Amino acid sequence: MTGTNSDKQLSRIVLKGFKSIAKCDLELSKLNVLIGANGAGKSNFIGFFRMVGQLLEQNLQVFVSRQGSPDALLHFGRKTTEQLEFQLYFGNNGYFATLEPTQDNRLMFAEESFWWNMSGEREIGKGHFETKAFVGTGTRIDEYVLSAMQQWRVYHFHDTSDSAYIKQPHGINDNAYLRSDARNLASFLYLLRDSYPASYQRIVKTIRLVAPFFGDFHLRPSPQNKEVIELEWFEGGQDIPFKAHLLSDGTLRFICLATVFLQPEDFQPKTILVDEPELGLHPYAITILASLIHSAKRQVIVSTQSVELLNEFDANDVIVVNRDDGKSSLRRLNQHELEAWLEDYSLGELWKKNVLGGRPSR
Repeated sequence: MTGTNSDKQLSRIVLKGFKSIAKCDLELSKLNVLIGANGAGKSNFIGFFRMVGQLLEQNLQVFVSRQGSPDALLHFGRKTTEQLEFQLYFGNNGYFATLEPTQDNRLMFAEESFWWNMSGEREIGKGHFETKAFVGTGTRIDEYVLSAMQQWRVYHFHDTSDSAYIKQPHGINDNAYLRSDARNLASFLYLLRDSYPASYQRIVKTIRLVAPFFGDFHLRPSPQNKEVIELEWFEGGQDIPFKAHLLSDGTLRFICLATVFLQPEDFQPKTILVDEPELGLHPYAITILASLIHSAKRQVIVSTQSVELLNEFDANDVIVVNRDDGKSSLRRLNQHELEAWLEDYSLGELWKKNVLGGRPSR
């Protein structure tokens, strides 16, 4: 198991009362692969990071409203769970928060603080409805922690329908980073082609490994409006550009994933999170995806249902998610404890045999 960068990567998470996760205390490493049955709680774990992202953007109450109410976020609602608590550790630094539901269906900070193991907690407020983390503590603790948390990104490329944002024209200058649903993929690749050609070429060559018919992207301002751009591509040996809707769903998703993991280091989030990246991919594409994940210089957290993807990792990289009596539990595997099994079976085979857990249970 590869360790984390103590300042910039999440080393431990304590989470209580979030959706199916009644209680969780989990050490995180550079590679973190979540496996489990449908409904076990993998997506809820990754969804927590989305909530923190909205919290940091001062959008907590909007997020709560869009979820339906605080009861949709609290484990079995406020009658069962009075508070949502979390502690996020980055080596010697940390950020803690406790959220309580209110009568008008908001979440209020009952406590918000930073932590440093040499001086303990430093409270930054209570009774407020949006974070006070950016007010400043007068120490460098908040700088370390916030810079890491702000550079988490949860990617989700499930929507490849005709109305998906990735297939629509969008602003050509929307290229500061690759958005979570890749809606600005064309403008981001346009920037990489012109300013980071080595990274761009690595992306194109990797796509060709999975889709040999693919020649290159056709990236240009729209002839009708120079302020927008649309994702277009060439087939190998041809000069007629095609629109994104002529790419298969699996190919389009792989293009997004290749861009995530091969983007220049300057753009890479400190922690990359992807929910079920294998969706729609051919087994060979899954092997290439695994190599991209292994080569990432950042912390990676992925959830998967794929035996093929699981087989590409070590046991120490894997976190098993089980759900019993409505409660999700998360447990990291131990390579040493499985050595005898791994002499004869792959991780995927052990998963299917229910040696690892993470399978449907009655």
